[in-house]
Parts: sequence; structure tokens; C-alpha cells
Amino acid sequence: MHTVGTVAPTSADDARRHYEDVGPAAQTVVREVAKAMSFDREEYDERVTSEVVETAHDALFASLLEVRVGSREEFDDWRDSYAGDVTTVGHENAARVVWHAGPEDEAVAATFQEKEDAAIATLRRQAFGRLYREIVTPDAATDADVDADAEGEGESDA
Repeated sequence: MHTVGTVAPTSADDARRHYEDVGPAAQTVVREVAKAMSFDREEYDERVTSEVVETAHDALFASLLEVRVGSREEFDDWRDSYAGDVTTVGHENAARVVWHAGPEDEAVAATFQEKEDAAIATLRRQAFGRLYREIVTPDAATDADVDADAEGEGESDA
């Protein structure tokens, strides 16, 4: 088993702090990408909306989340000792699992066979949509369920 990523919030306040910390970086990334695409001031103002910056902010935060990668057995051992709810997506017979435990007794997991990087990216999107969106963004309560469902159907394990 190994771990990738650097952000593992231990509370809702900690998650909000990490989210706020990456905000300036998200704005810089959007600005630099727009420059690389040769946007002039008018095109920048027209195309780079607050939604674009927010999407970059969300993606950057999610990309930093700590994820554990292990065998099905290692995941099952962890899950048996975890007191919270776990939502798992993927095939139940897959040999490997990636997972992330959020700050409020909920976790997400995704199974995979070979494509570890793809599984990690999928899991991070799941984690943001299911565990963090409501915590770190205002007015997210009504959007969270729709966004999490759009990422894929999951099964809930307690």
C-alpha cells in the first residue's frame, strides 16, 4: 500500500483552509493558460468567468487530496477498522482500490485493475463532489448531489 497527495483535512475548518490556500494558485493558472492561448483583454474578460476560475480552484484542491492505493485486502482491512460510511464505485471483483477518508466520517473508494493514475483522478473528483463541495463552497448543498451522481453511480458500504 502507498499514499499519493498531500492534503488530508482532519476537520471541515481544515478543509476550508486548504481550499482557500489554493485559490490564488488557481487564479494564476487560469491567467497563465489564457495568456498561453493568446487571449487579448476583451477575450479574457468574455471567456474567463468566475465559473472558470472556480472550476480550476475545485480541480486544484481535488488534485492535492491524499489518496491511499492498495490491494482489495488492504482496503478491506482499512474499511473494517473505519467507523464512518464508505461509498465505493467500480467493480467489486477488481484487485486494487484507491480511497480517501474525508473529515466528517465519510470516505470514498474506487476499484481498478491496472490504470492507477486514472483511478486516483476519478477518486479525487468523487471525493470533492461527495465529501468537500458542501464544506468549501457556498450554496453547494443543492449542487453536490447532482455533481456526485454525474461522476458515476456508487454503492454505499457502512
